[in-house]
Amino acid sequence: MTHSLTRRAALGLLAAPALVHATGAAAQGANWSPDRPVRIIVPFPPGGGLDLVGRVLAESISPSLGQPVVVENRAGAAGALGIEQVFRAAPDGHTLGITSAGNVTIGPLLRRTPYDALALTHVSRLTTSPLMLVARKDLPAADLDAFIAWARAKPEQVRFGSGGIGSSTHLSLELLNIRMGVTTLHVPYRGTTPLLTDLAAGNVDVGFSDAAGWPMVEQGTLRLLAVSTEEAWPRSPATPTLHSRLGDFRVSNWYGLVAPPNLPAPILARLEAETARALALPRVREAYEASGFTAAPMPRARFQPFLEGEIALWKGVIEAAKIEREG
Repeated sequence: MTHSLTRRAALGLLAAPALVHATGAAAQGANWSPDRPVRIIVPFPPGGGLDLVGRVLAESISPSLGQPVVVENRAGAAGALGIEQVFRAAPDGHTLGITSAGNVTIGPLLRRTPYDALALTHVSRLTTSPLMLVARKDLPAADLDAFIAWARAKPEQVRFGSGGIGSSTHLSLELLNIRMGVTTLHVPYRGTTPLLTDLAAGNVDVGFSDAAGWPMVEQGTLRLLAVSTEEAWPRSPATPTLHSRLGDFRVSNWYGLVAPPNLPAPILARLEAETARALALPRVREAYEASGFTAAPMPRARFQPFLEGEIALWKGVIEAAKIEREG
């Protein structure tokens, strides 16, 4: 309930009209414009983080593109169904999609996908948010330093929950184990919601959560120990980062804008420019921040190497943790 209210509030921030200013980058790609409505495929049901990010973007780029930009939710196969539709669409700028690590940099390493993730045209990163390392409220380790000391002294006692085998929360747990030099007890759940419920009940000790767990931290039901990003989280700037204590721990829950393979350069240039312009608008940044996301545009020239680095990181974690590939 809290998440849906936050989502409506965030989208409400877009209601006020805004002036559209063309940038130099937009002018470079101005020789292409869509000639019919553009669709953005979100590969999960309405109401989640990907859906929010996609709808905010759609409402923001539609006026300057001069065509309606419509969000279509195509859920199924852990997001693979929707991304496959983008992959097989004509590369004409009229079919886009919203991606995440689950269907680009982690999912294809663990299961067969009906698309080549790196062959897609990754137009721009859109947002980032940290994973939160949260603990049951009565955990004897009161802060991050105490937790690391406890985990290193008695790793077999640490019950570490995740949202499921192969999920980003599971792989982040395995990366944390590697950085701490320990092996904790992994307790997989079918999603983050039941994990948070059991954390609050004290049935597991710690776990990673996305921003959906923040209300439980605010209510005192869970204790926030750290965040997974290299930089501090604006919503809780005093919370330490895992990177600051363990080094080389840079994990973000990112979302991106994707198009079919072989997108022509003029179309890519226009979409990159419009995305950058939209993410610079205060009302867009506020809409994302209201749900725990940070607008973090990254054009294709930097986004593609970023994705390749993510794949290399998670491939190493999967091999070190001996996580088996499905199929």
